[in-house]
Amino acid sequence: MRQEDPVATAAAAHRERDAMRRAVELAARGLGHTSPNPVVGCVVLDRTGRVVGEGWHKRAGGPHAEIHALAEAGDDARGGTAVVTLEPCNHTGRTGPCAEALLDAGISRVVYAVADPTPTAAGGAATLAAAGVDVAGGLLVEEAAAGNAAWLTAARLRRPHVHWKYAATLDGRTAAADGTSRWITSAASRADVHRLRAESDAVLVGSGTARADDPHLAVRGVPGATQPLRVVLDTAADAVTPGARVLDDTAPTVVFTAEDADARELEDAGVEVLRVPRAADGPGLDLAAVLDALYRRDVRSVLLEGGATLAAAFLSAGLLDRVTGYLAPVLLGAGPAALADAGIGTIGDARRLTLIETVRLGPDLRITAVPHTTEEP
Repeated sequence: MRQEDPVATAAAAHRERDAMRRAVELAARGLGHTSPNPVVGCVVLDRTGRVVGEGWHKRAGGPHAEIHALAEAGDDARGGTAVVTLEPCNHTGRTGPCAEALLDAGISRVVYAVADPTPTAAGGAATLAAAGVDVAGGLLVEEAAAGNAAWLTAARLRRPHVHWKYAATLDGRTAAADGTSRWITSAASRADVHRLRAESDAVLVGSGTARADDPHLAVRGVPGATQPLRVVLDTAADAVTPGARVLDDTAPTVVFTAEDADARELEDAGVEVLRVPRAADGPGLDLAAVLDALYRRDVRSVLLEGGATLAAAFLSAGLLDRVTGYLAPVLLGAGPAALADAGIGTIGDARRLTLIETVRLGPDLRITAVPHTTEEP
C-alpha cells in the first residue's frame, strides 16, 4: 500500500488555501451585479497545483464562476482541482449546472467553502462525489460566507440583508444643534459610502431624511457600478414630491406608502408607488412587508441610510444584519443622536454586536459590526 508523502500533502493543502483566498477576492468583484444570484469566485489548479484558471460570477444570467475559470484553464483543468467559494450548483436555470461542467472538464478534485442552502441549487457536491470526484467542503468557510453575507441571509430568511450605515461624531451626533451636518466626516469616508451603495441592490431612507435632505441616493465615483434601486419609505406620501432629486433618471426609484395614503400626485407624475400596511405597534410602515416586497423584486441587499428613527425601527424589529459607523474625530455635545429610542430601557437589554472590522479612512474610523446572540463574559 502506497503511503502519502506528508510534505507533499501539506504543500497541496497550502496551495488550496491560497487558491481559496484568491477565490474570495474574485467573488467580491461581483458585488452589486449578480442579484438575485450569489457572488462566487473560482480558481482552477492543474495536476501540479499551478493556477491555470480564474473566474467570478459577473452578472445575473451570465456564466457562473466555474465556467469562466474552466474556460481560462482549458485542457489544463483535466485531472486538476477546482477551488470555489460556494458549492457548485446542481440545477439548470438561465445557465447549466456547474457540477456537470466540472465533470465534463475532467476535474478530479473540488474544494468548496460554503454549502449551498437553496433546495434548487444544492446537491452539486453529492453529484460530483457520485461521479468519482474527490470533494471537500468547508475550507475558509467563514471568510467566504462573510463575502456572501447578503445572499446567504436572503436565502435563509427569505428577505433582504439589511446593512445600516451612519456617520457621526465621536460623541454620537449626526448633526449640530442647529441641524447643520455638512460635513461631519471626511471626503474619504463619503467616497467609501458610494462603494457601499455600489455593492448593494437597494439604498433606503425614510420620510424624515427625504424631507430634510432631498437625497439623491445614486452611486457616484465608482466606475462600472450598477445603480441600486432607490427606496423611500414615505408613510403619508407627503415627503417625496415631483421634482425631488431621488426621482431623476439616474437610477430606478420606488416609494412605499401606507395603504390608505393619498399618493395620487406621485402616481400622476409616473412615480412607482408600492402600498404596504402600517406598522402594527407604532408609526411608520410594516418593515417586514417592505422587505418582502423588495425580496420579490430580486433585491437581496439593502443599504439603510435613513435617520435615527428609521434605524431604531429596524433595530427594534430585529431586522438589522450589519452596522457600519463612520466616526469623525469631532465633538459637538448637542444635536441629534445616531440612533433614536429603540425600546431599550436597561443595559441588560442592550443589543450586543460583534466587531468584525475597523479601518482608518483619512482622519475618520470606519467600524463594522454584526449582531450576535452569545453572551459576553
